[in-house]
Amino acid sequence: MSHDPTQAWRTLAAAFTTRLARSHSPATVDAYRRDLESFATFLERQQEPPTCWAAVTPALLRRFMGSERSRGLSARSLARRQAALRRFCDELVHLGHLANNPARLLETPRTPRHLPRPVDVDLLGQFLDTPHDDSPLARRDQAMLELCYSCGLRLAELAGIDLADLNGSRLRVRGKGDKPRQLPVGQRARQALDEWLTVRASLAAPGEPALFVTRRGSRPGHRAIQLRLVQLARQRGLPEHLHPHRLRHSFASHLLESSQDLRAVQELLGHAHLSTTQVYTRLDWQHLATSYDSAHPRARRRREESEHD
Repeated sequence: MSHDPTQAWRTLAAAFTTRLARSHSPATVDAYRRDLESFATFLERQQEPPTCWAAVTPALLRRFMGSERSRGLSARSLARRQAALRRFCDELVHLGHLANNPARLLETPRTPRHLPRPVDVDLLGQFLDTPHDDSPLARRDQAMLELCYSCGLRLAELAGIDLADLNGSRLRVRGKGDKPRQLPVGQRARQALDEWLTVRASLAAPGEPALFVTRRGSRPGHRAIQLRLVQLARQRGLPEHLHPHRLRHSFASHLLESSQDLRAVQELLGHAHLSTTQVYTRLDWQHLATSYDSAHPRARRRREESEHD
């Protein structure tokens, strides 16, 4: 570290977040950038700022986390701060600036799990079936809504879809960590997409690869999509706050209720771990136990033997 530790930290952090942007959503990159900048500001305010990388110790990081907690940051924000530090310090170890990662010695703050409540299936169906004015933008909005609910897309996945990613009734998306997956497109979503594609050229700029475009002909930003969903919910009389993640959660909950196939929902959502899907869909452990008992061969044998006793 140079004699200006905050500048050294910021320079390397900028390069780190630039690389991160190649495989993560803009929201994640912005969050990491803010988290690492907060630590740089903390370093500036120290009476005796560290002058070498070895001074970035677990004790220093704990003081930083304590100061953030005293500022009133929530447990979720603190956990994200720590995740950013842990990931960045891994990079510093890789570059040879640190011998080991001090952030990995910190205790992770416990965060409450706040999951969006799924929209009632009948209410959501009425919302999606509400007639629109058939303008190009209305067709685009309908196609975005149907596709988001049909495939359980994340906001970044929805915004990042290109024309080339759509192949008949199949959609290719890139999820977290730039991991690709193929998704089936439902009939209603396919119909809405076909109606949008007949008028897309009237809005899209020449050579624009994005499946969905704004009235200016370019790919819509994340915030624009979020605001559009809120506006559509208000216009169509949906008495619920609507955002892409809530449509994703509704997709998962409704599909699980009808299929009870947790593994299939996991694949469709693009979750690396089954436990993530279990929490995401509010599936309780009793249901998991019942599924296990009915599906696992050893569990079946045990149950059948008990019936013959």
